[in-house]
Amino acid sequence: VQLQASGGGLVQAGGSLKLSCAASGPFSRPAVGWFRQAPGKEREFVAGIRWSGGAPYYTDSVKGRFTISRDDAKNTVYLQMNSLKPEDTAVYYCAAGVSGTYSPRSERWYDSWGQGTQLTVSS
Repeated sequence: VQLQASGGGLVQAGGSLKLSCAASGPFSRPAVGWFRQAPGKEREFVAGIRWSGGAPYYTDSVKGRFTISRDDAKNTVYLQMNSLKPEDTAVYYCAAGVSGTYSPRSERWYDSWGQGTQLTVSS
């Protein structure tokens, strides 16, 4: 599967933005996760969702502010980000995987990655 992340940009603190991750190519309805990497920091898990359903997963710092969702018809996973903070500034990546038991927070579980989209939150 090929992944195309989009929707990043510059937003003021307290604002909202919605990222998209469009999947194309051979596609077996994997699980999809969003990760982010801030300058000088390691990439970290943000949110994940199984395409087949079930409760989504979030890292604690975004719970209540971010919502991950999917559109089956468009083969697209979204990350709605509200109440943005300067510390949310990062390059956001979407990733997908199909093998075995879903381990949303583990980068190694995912085998396809998008190119990343930059989010900058100004204070």
